[in-house]
Amino acid sequence: MTELFAPDSWLNASISMISDFMWSHFLIAMLIGCGLYFTWRLRFAQFRMIGEMVRLLSESVIPRQGEKHISSFQAFAVSVATRVGTGNLAGVASAIAIGGSGAIFWMWVTSLVGAASAFVESTLAQLYKRRSKDSFVGGPAYYMIHGLHCRWMASLFAVLICLTFGLSYNSIQANTICGAWQEAFGLPPVVTGIALAAMGIAIVFGGIQRIAKVSSVLVPVMAIGFFVLSIVVIIMNISIFPHVVQVIIENAFGFDQAIGGSVGAAMMAGIKRGLFSNEAGEGSAPNVAATATTTHPAKQGLIQALGVFTDTLLLCSCTAFIILVSGVYQDNELNGIVLTQNALSSQVGAAGIYFVAIAIFLFAFSSIIGNYYYGEANIRYFTSKRWVITVYRLFSAGVFVIIGAVASLDFVWNIGDVFMGCLTACNLIAILILGKYAFRLLDDYRQQKRQGKDPHFSKSQFPEIAKDIECW
Repeated sequence: MTELFAPDSWLNASISMISDFMWSHFLIAMLIGCGLYFTWRLRFAQFRMIGEMVRLLSESVIPRQGEKHISSFQAFAVSVATRVGTGNLAGVASAIAIGGSGAIFWMWVTSLVGAASAFVESTLAQLYKRRSKDSFVGGPAYYMIHGLHCRWMASLFAVLICLTFGLSYNSIQANTICGAWQEAFGLPPVVTGIALAAMGIAIVFGGIQRIAKVSSVLVPVMAIGFFVLSIVVIIMNISIFPHVVQVIIENAFGFDQAIGGSVGAAMMAGIKRGLFSNEAGEGSAPNVAATATTTHPAKQGLIQALGVFTDTLLLCSCTAFIILVSGVYQDNELNGIVLTQNALSSQVGAAGIYFVAIAIFLFAFSSIIGNYYYGEANIRYFTSKRWVITVYRLFSAGVFVIIGAVASLDFVWNIGDVFMGCLTACNLIAILILGKYAFRLLDDYRQQKRQGKDPHFSKSQFPEIAKDIECW
């Protein structure tokens, strides 16, 4: 079947040039710079408070009886569902194919400093959330309008996230699933795409309650299964494991790579694919972080920061090691999910191709329904009219899933990179300005913990902005 928007089309070439320009200059400096600034102002909270993050998450696994609300764990699961998807299996492979093994190092850097940005944006989302019918609603558009009092910026962000996640990213997820299933089972992409669309529509019409329930089941199963298999592969190749780590570091900083210009390519590919995977600072996770019922905004911020580590340091690293120990990444004909499938099959036999096909279905399908909700939350920023939500559901989980199934891999990734860059720049500007409130909230949280209390927050603690806060 002929692909729409093939790699050699003028449209794809133009979008690729725009993406490279954006990411080779301004955005990389902004993303890393903001992450380092937040890390310093939070006093390295993403490292010092990992134990507290795990404790908070474990306490919220079992919802309280008799209450209809989104728990912290369910909100975490939805956000991880969008993080743990194509970026972990196909995104890592694309980063290695484009930037070499050194790209993995820059994915790690994005994760380590990005967790601080994730804390700030999710804490702000909790602070400025609003009440909705079945849960809370919030996100960057809400803290831009209620915190910054900047309507045009909030509207711009809401439009960008609807286009980026609900439409563009869902095309990427569908493209990856269809590529994997064609490689494993010979299914035509259009057939897989139609089936995906039908399943996605059936779930998203159940709203955030159904999305949260499905994600809280799929995410742990798929993440644990893939992690266990990865550990098996690493143990099988434990003798060369130190060499793989050495290769990653050398290709990120090596003299030969610097002379050849591949350090820049590794950095760009690693940071772009790292951000696509963990979404730290992009402004996506705050949309679902705001839905959680919790007693203090910083609690959900800490939980969401843990999601960044789960995604990149754990699952992305697993994929990277499988690909690098296999050596198949040196074949320039392989890219995306097919590279991951061939790498795994070289280690565990032909079953590896089928395992990845099934894994990517779980990973990417959970991302499709999670991505849809990010779009819906921002559609509701403009209107709650039922017919508008219905049309968006059909386009997000239906039409653009089918488009992604038949478009080329290069096209869907390039257009996703452009939208991701615009979205990230808009959100980072907002959280840089509002970050002082997240810093104060973390200080308050720590102080209450030192006093032996279960931290609770009241808007009376922030009298200067109390009128802008609804739910505390």
